[in-house]
Amino acid sequence: MAEELNPFKIAQEQLDKAAAVMGLDKQAHAILREPRRTIIVNIPVRMRDGRVQTFTGFRVQYNDARGPAKGGIRFHPAENIDTVKALSAWMTWKCSLADIPFGGGKGGVICDPKKFNPAELEALSRGYIRALAKFIGPDVDVPAPDVYTTPQIMAWMMDEYSTIVGHNSFGVITGKPVEVWGSEGRMDSTALGGMFVMREAAKAMKINLKKAKIAVQGFGNAGMFAYTLSKKMFGSNVVAISDSQGGVYDPDGLDLAKLELAKKTGGTVDKYKSKNAEKITNEELLELDVDILIPAAIENQITNANADKVKAKLVLELANGPVTPEADEILHEKKILDMPDFLVNSGGVIGSYFEWAQNQTNIYWKTPEFQAKLDEIITKSFKDTMDLRASYASKGKKIAPRTAAYIIAVDRVAKAMKARGWY
Repeated sequence: MAEELNPFKIAQEQLDKAAAVMGLDKQAHAILREPRRTIIVNIPVRMRDGRVQTFTGFRVQYNDARGPAKGGIRFHPAENIDTVKALSAWMTWKCSLADIPFGGGKGGVICDPKKFNPAELEALSRGYIRALAKFIGPDVDVPAPDVYTTPQIMAWMMDEYSTIVGHNSFGVITGKPVEVWGSEGRMDSTALGGMFVMREAAKAMKINLKKAKIAVQGFGNAGMFAYTLSKKMFGSNVVAISDSQGGVYDPDGLDLAKLELAKKTGGTVDKYKSKNAEKITNEELLELDVDILIPAAIENQITNANADKVKAKLVLELANGPVTPEADEILHEKKILDMPDFLVNSGGVIGSYFEWAQNQTNIYWKTPEFQAKLDEIITKSFKDTMDLRASYASKGKKIAPRTAAYIIAVDRVAKAMKARGWY
């Protein structure tokens, strides 16, 4: 069972499925099943008690045929190489599907940043960049924030790299504060991109978003913005939300002020108080009778053990890898439209592309222009995916949206490798 839920095995299985459907060249398939480059580093950090503690860090550059590697950096105590490899593969397909000039990468450090003071956190951040400076750069590999890393950490990393190369290099890192040329509009771009996908999918399914009932698993950055944006943009009724400790369901809809109060006073959203509210588990949230389910937490939440209990008409994967391949098949058979993660949450990397492009040209945009460009790119990605799916259906072969999106993304990367003479 542990191997079944290994994220990199899942990423490979998803690729294999698409390769079989599209008839991918065997040489290209072999190249794309493994990362081109895996870097493991040791980072010594002097802690507050004077001791030097060494932390293990990773950077995986999965494929750079279409441009510099691109992907976040996680600081997490349970970080491991298989997770980083899987995320770097998904970043490859995410950038390709969005048709932006990046390949895929990902990084991480095994640590618990919650136990660090600011000085230790800065030392670790700068140490990570010193260890990897020869392998990154605006035209080589462009990191960004991810789990437990912040715009401030990105600013320290950018500054360390700039010190090493001897000049300002703002484009080496994205997700920076706006004071050091981060992008206006970047903060909620992941969730906003997801909302654009939700809008287009709802149109296709004739779901009235103003009347739709939505459940959101996860109340972190992506989940919170999914809650606020779905209400602000469409007037949707978010009836359930959860965090790592549990969740709350209210058929009348949830109130943001009360959610924030519950988090502030009780530490968890299940402390939410209202007349009809009831506590639910994360597992129960996934099985609610709602129109739209948004997994916005962690991977492997919908599996072959619970996929048959999902009642939503539309699943919007805002998290990375929340649906396993076996569950994907079950949802497809149930005619539930499951929009894949590397389409739904690609707003984050599209926003990073905008920031990188602005840093490279020194031409900067205001938020409305940023959001309009994001809408244009991600809406086209949705249309490309659904058009290819319809094309296969017209030939008598029904494929899930994830397989269609994979075929588009893999085909673009394979063609770039072929043009470059890699096979």
